Amino acid sequence: MAVECSPLQKSLEWCMGTPELPGIRKRIYYIAKSQIAKWPPYSREDNRRANTAVLSGSFTLVADAKWKFIDILADKSQLTSEAQGEVPSQTQLNKLTAVHPGVGPEASAAACYLNNSDNVFVVEDTKGYFRVVGSEKWITKTTVAQDNGQGPTGATSTTISVEATDEVPSPFYMGTLDTEEGTIDCNAFEE
Repeated sequence: MAVECSPLQKSLEWCMGTPELPGIRKRIYYIAKSQIAKWPPYSREDNRRANTAVLSGSFTLVADAKWKFIDILADKSQLTSEAQGEVPSQTQLNKLTAVHPGVGPEASAAACYLNNSDNVFVVEDTKGYFRVVGSEKWITKTTVAQDNGQGPTGATSTTISVEATDEVPSPFYMGTLDTEEGTIDCNAFEE
């Protein structure tokens, strides 16, 4: 029996003069994956290929769990994605570099739990879209480096570097985040 493969390809237009604002906003959210009871799904074709880059629905957290936040220097932070692997098993390597200005006890303690736990991060871009860095299927690698600055004009920083394999480039998130400060509606994205 022959397998029917449907093409996923669509046209991708851009109108001259439409701004594409770069960067991410100054607050990112994160939680240990062990605190997630259920992940929102991708829409899939019959052959199980994701046919969208959107996670629809909200993360379900374990009892009393809340998303934490980290304030960052947006002009020194970046979200990127690149293909990795070989056909037919290519995936995306999503990378987040988040720079927090402090190096005090709280920032140093963050290094301890971020370096040694499997986390998921949610980042808001400058258009108001929320993107996920971290996948239910693969471990998220987080490393933290600190710089105490040099001389009277140097800057201090705690740099959080995240690498997360996923099926798609940093998926858009259409759901809510239950944070320590209240619930955030992340449904700015319209398919």
